[in-house]
Amino acid sequence: MGDVRKLQKKLRQIGNLEIKISLTPEERFKISRKAELRSRLAELQLQLSGPQQTPGIVEDEEKEKMKRQVEEVPEALASQTPPASKIPKGEEPSKARARPAPGGRQTETGRGAEMGRLPERTEPAQVPDNCRDVSEGRSDFDTEPQLQREDAEFASLKASWEKAKFRLRLLQGHNDIVTCVVAVDNLVVSGSRDTTVKVWHVPTVTEHKNLGGHAGGVTCLSAPPPEYCKMLARCLSLSEKERFVLSGSADCYVKIWALSIGQCVKSIYTFNAVTALCFAPEDDGYIITGSGGGKVQAWSWHTFENCQSINAHQEAVTSVQTQGPLVFSGAADGGVSVWENRCSVRDPLRLLHHWGGEVTGCGGAPGGRLTVSPRGDRAFLAYGRSWLKILHWRTGTMSRLTNHNSITGITDCVHQTGGLLIGSCHDLANGESSLNLFSLPQCRYLASLTWPDAPRILCFAAWTTGSGGHRWVTGGRDLVVWEQLPGSGKQRGDVTAKRDSRLESCLLESEGDTEDDEETDDYEDDDEDNGEAKESGGAQDGGSASWLRCVLQ
Repeated sequence: MGDVRKLQKKLRQIGNLEIKISLTPEERFKISRKAELRSRLAELQLQLSGPQQTPGIVEDEEKEKMKRQVEEVPEALASQTPPASKIPKGEEPSKARARPAPGGRQTETGRGAEMGRLPERTEPAQVPDNCRDVSEGRSDFDTEPQLQREDAEFASLKASWEKAKFRLRLLQGHNDIVTCVVAVDNLVVSGSRDTTVKVWHVPTVTEHKNLGGHAGGVTCLSAPPPEYCKMLARCLSLSEKERFVLSGSADCYVKIWALSIGQCVKSIYTFNAVTALCFAPEDDGYIITGSGGGKVQAWSWHTFENCQSINAHQEAVTSVQTQGPLVFSGAADGGVSVWENRCSVRDPLRLLHHWGGEVTGCGGAPGGRLTVSPRGDRAFLAYGRSWLKILHWRTGTMSRLTNHNSITGITDCVHQTGGLLIGSCHDLANGESSLNLFSLPQCRYLASLTWPDAPRILCFAAWTTGSGGHRWVTGGRDLVVWEQLPGSGKQRGDVTAKRDSRLESCLLESEGDTEDDEETDDYEDDDEDNGEAKESGGAQDGGSASWLRCVLQ
């Protein structure tokens, strides 16, 4: 097993190297060996799977017996009764039964891992009702018919996604990988390490604008709501129908682009490489940015002046998201901070909670990137592993949601849209990619969507059409628009919907999985790899800007 783990770690590091812009000769050589390493891994796994029978030795009667055993396995598994859920101490059995199956087994963590709240806090921040989980409102009076109704609704939803059809259309124009995407009306805006921001007209699948101006790779995008676009348009004497998009880059600038005229109307120099940003639609509006050095900064939408700079994380901030008055920041070290936006002129952000990598179970890998997607009192976390983590951010309780059936699977992004939780999935061992769909709020597995030669998906955006159909865009090596086709039509889709039974059976996992302990991503060459250079640059890329150097530059 040691050789298998070593090959898996090598493939994981190659996955990080592949998305770098500039590569050393040693790194190029390592990437060129990917196919060879995959082949060696497949051979080792085949050897470890059990003794192999030599063709021609097994008699016909024994072959038929083995065939019958294999055919009987699914029926046996289907007849098994699932294990009973463990009822927490002090909880009534009726309440435990009424609660929907969670997306992962919860593990309590010590409160000592939480960073202290600021002294001026007098009362907890309130999560808006429209942001709360439906599951939070459950009471002891939930009835069995209601659970049966929910199961029937889930079965119907699952069946519809198993028959889902999508048409895929490729948007070509970037010269490097796409790192971020947002959707604005019928437009898709993409940012790339080729330093450009491009605007695409989705109905015609054409490039609408090419927005050049950044001197470094574009790392993040955000689209302010229409009402805040009107505020800025009035100040700039532009049409009130003008839409704006914010872009952040490794060149330390945040740029504000007017989409219809294709021009940059404002540049904000942040003094730090911008690795994450979002727009906070509270009061007059705020731009929240994260830097390669771990800073979280707030900027006024009205004056574009800096309101606050906080050394919030030890490593690069790789995700910033808002939920009502709350701001969530996630970093490459696995830490997650929750802030309250008090909408003040100075220092609007107040820390409510901070949970480090020792609590979230993320972090520790060179070049890591943590993506945060909040929902009510939970935050879904993706960190380049085969699972999604669920942080109950008020208590620090963690759950795990299986997103791949192999330890060589990685999850680069997580997104919520229309009652769906969508996680990207890429297998380092065979190069296959897919999107896994889960129902919300219970996080029950629905289906996996894939297509031939699907590339690794690094970013995702979604919106719905006027008829209620789904329209998505995924970015990475390719920029692809997904358009849902009517289920009753005869047109064939480009996407295959399948179900992975292992994702269903492995939904409940403990935090004590060996993956967390073993996947350190230390890359050590085997003695037999005489032609391969020793690891040098990757080991030196630690520190606060490791994610920026490894992923973006």
